[in-house]
Amino acid sequence: MSYVINPAPAATVPVTGTSERFPVHRIYCVGRNYVEHAKEMGFTGREAPFFFLKPADTALPVAQGETGTMAYPSLTKDLHHEIELVVAIGTGGRNIKAADAHKHIYGYAVGLDMTRRDLQGEMKKQGRPWCIGKAFEQSAPIGAITPAAQAGDVTQAEIWLKVNGQDRQRSTVSKLIWNIGEIIEHVSTAWELAPGDLIYTGTPEGVAAVTAGDTLEGGVAGLATLSVKIAPAR
Repeated sequence: MSYVINPAPAATVPVTGTSERFPVHRIYCVGRNYVEHAKEMGFTGREAPFFFLKPADTALPVAQGETGTMAYPSLTKDLHHEIELVVAIGTGGRNIKAADAHKHIYGYAVGLDMTRRDLQGEMKKQGRPWCIGKAFEQSAPIGAITPAAQAGDVTQAEIWLKVNGQDRQRSTVSKLIWNIGEIIEHVSTAWELAPGDLIYTGTPEGVAAVTAGDTLEGGVAGLATLSVKIAPAR
């Protein structure tokens, strides 16, 4: 097969304990999925889950023990961090029941949903799509994926983020409004999940702005930590 232009390389994520890579198909993100974060964003209650997508090539994979570099994005003056547990799908399907969701999970990772909050907010005011606030280059940093059998019970794990060594976000995955099984059930009714899909499950309270020069370190107990330094705009 020949192409009129060279195809872009596939986005891939390292896997702990192996030289193999996890190829990314799609990136799904769950909005407002921790109670306290929903409150800080001006919402309350267990609203129906909603989702947005990021292109696969927005993934910024960071190997275990290394620090990735993310360029401060254009157009914004209010870049926010959102630390998240990421679910890596190994077996696809439609209409997956929450009770069967674990059968479809390859592993877990720590991720950041980086957000141009000022641009997102302006689009919300205008009733327009806010892809410009979420789906930009390098907006989905992700650490090495830990296979599910080695990850322990992530449903009870602590989740945290430090910026320049200072706590910003700290909670537990047990405080998800919609748990992992329910998220997979909902996503798989709207889209056909495929091997290689990543699901960012939501962020706890404490989201705030970062600037060029800041170093973000985040973790979920039992998983490889994620470290990212914000570089000046290109």
